[in-house]
Amino acid sequence: MRCTHWRRLPLGLAQEARDLSTSGYVDSAVQCQLSAHSTGEHHGLLDDLEFSHALWLRWCGTAATLAALPDCPAVSPGPDREACCLFLDHPKQHTWADTEEKASEIS
Repeated sequence: MRCTHWRRLPLGLAQEARDLSTSGYVDSAVQCQLSAHSTGEHHGLLDDLEFSHALWLRWCGTAATLAALPDCPAVSPGPDREACCLFLDHPKQHTWADTEEKASEIS
Protein backbone atom coordinates (compact mmCIF):
# COMPACT_ATOMS: atom_id res chain seq x y z
CA MET A 1 0.00 0.00 0.00
CA ARG A 2 1.29 3.45 -0.92
CA CYS A 3 2.03 6.17 1.65
CA THR A 4 -0.89 8.57 2.14
CA HIS A 5 1.18 11.70 2.89
CA TRP A 6 0.84 14.69 0.56
CA ARG A 7 2.90 17.87 0.35
CA ARG A 8 2.36 21.18 -1.41
CA LEU A 9 5.34 22.29 -3.44
CA PRO A 10 6.78 25.37 -1.68
CA LEU A 11 6.68 28.43 -3.96
CA GLY A 12 10.44 28.91 -3.83
CA LEU A 13 10.99 25.35 -5.05
CA ALA A 14 8.20 25.50 -7.64
CA GLN A 15 10.10 27.78 -10.03
CA GLU A 16 13.33 25.84 -9.57
CA ALA A 17 11.44 22.60 -10.26
CA ARG A 18 9.90 24.03 -13.45
CA ASP A 19 13.34 25.14 -14.62
CA LEU A 20 14.80 21.67 -14.02
CA SER A 21 11.79 19.80 -15.37
CA THR A 22 11.92 18.28 -18.85
CA SER A 23 8.29 19.21 -19.53
CA GLY A 24 8.39 22.60 -17.78
CA TYR A 25 5.34 21.63 -15.78
CA VAL A 26 5.12 20.33 -12.20
CA ASP A 27 2.11 19.78 -9.96
CA SER A 28 1.56 22.11 -7.02
CA ALA A 29 1.12 19.14 -4.64
CA VAL A 30 2.45 15.58 -4.68
CA GLN A 31 1.74 12.33 -2.87
CA CYS A 32 4.58 10.28 -1.43
CA GLN A 33 5.21 7.40 -3.84
CA LEU A 34 6.89 5.10 -1.31
CA SER A 35 5.20 2.17 0.40
CA ALA A 36 3.19 3.12 3.49
CA HIS A 37 5.37 4.48 6.30
CA SER A 38 4.85 6.87 9.18
CA THR A 39 8.38 8.14 9.83
CA GLY A 40 11.33 9.29 7.76
CA GLU A 41 11.51 11.01 4.40
CA HIS A 42 8.69 11.19 1.89
CA HIS A 43 9.28 11.40 -1.88
CA GLY A 44 6.81 12.79 -4.42
CA LEU A 45 7.50 12.51 -8.16
CA LEU A 46 7.56 15.86 -9.96
CA ASP A 47 8.74 14.96 -13.49
CA ASP A 48 10.94 12.65 -15.52
CA LEU A 49 14.37 13.98 -16.46
CA GLU A 50 16.86 12.90 -19.09
CA PHE A 51 19.28 10.00 -18.76
CA SER A 52 17.08 7.72 -16.60
CA HIS A 53 16.62 10.24 -13.80
CA ALA A 54 13.54 11.86 -12.28
CA LEU A 55 12.90 15.01 -10.28
CA TRP A 56 11.51 14.34 -6.80
CA LEU A 57 10.26 16.52 -3.97
CA ARG A 58 11.79 15.09 -0.81
CA TRP A 59 10.37 16.16 2.56
CA CYS A 60 10.54 15.33 6.23
CA GLY A 61 8.39 17.37 8.58
CA THR A 62 8.38 20.95 7.31
CA ALA A 63 11.71 20.82 5.42
CA ALA A 64 11.49 20.13 1.67
CA THR A 65 14.13 19.89 -1.07
CA LEU A 66 14.35 18.93 -4.72
CA ALA A 67 16.34 15.86 -5.71
CA ALA A 68 17.32 14.57 -9.16
CA LEU A 69 17.56 10.82 -8.54
CA PRO A 70 18.41 7.92 -10.86
CA ASP A 71 15.56 5.55 -11.69
CA CYS A 72 15.33 2.17 -9.97
CA PRO A 73 16.38 -0.40 -12.59
CA ALA A 74 14.41 -3.29 -11.03
CA VAL A 75 11.68 -5.09 -12.97
CA SER A 76 9.11 -7.53 -11.65
CA PRO A 77 9.58 -11.26 -12.11
CA GLY A 78 7.33 -13.09 -14.54
CA PRO A 79 6.17 -12.37 -18.06
CA ASP A 80 4.93 -8.79 -17.45
CA ARG A 81 8.35 -7.44 -16.39
CA GLU A 82 6.80 -4.34 -14.85
CA ALA A 83 9.33 -1.60 -14.06
CA CYS A 84 9.65 -0.07 -10.62
CA CYS A 85 8.56 3.58 -10.74
CA LEU A 86 10.76 4.73 -7.86
CA PHE A 87 14.37 5.85 -7.53
CA LEU A 88 17.55 3.82 -7.07
CA ASP A 89 18.06 2.48 -3.53
CA HIS A 90 14.58 3.49 -2.39
CA PRO A 91 13.43 2.13 0.98
CA LYS A 92 10.86 -0.65 1.31
CA GLN A 93 9.38 -2.51 -1.65
CA HIS A 94 9.20 -1.81 -5.39
CA THR A 95 6.03 -0.27 -6.83
CA TRP A 96 4.86 -3.51 -8.44
CA ALA A 97 4.90 -5.18 -5.00
CA ASP A 98 2.23 -2.69 -3.87
CA THR A 99 0.12 -3.76 -6.84
CA GLU A 100 0.61 -7.45 -6.02
CA GLU A 101 -0.32 -6.77 -2.39
CA LYS A 102 -3.58 -5.05 -3.46
CA ALA A 103 -4.45 -7.91 -5.80
CA SER A 104 -4.00 -10.48 -3.03
CA GLU A 105 -6.26 -8.42 -0.73
CA ILE A 106 -9.02 -8.45 -3.38
CA SER A 107 -8.77 -12.19 -4.07
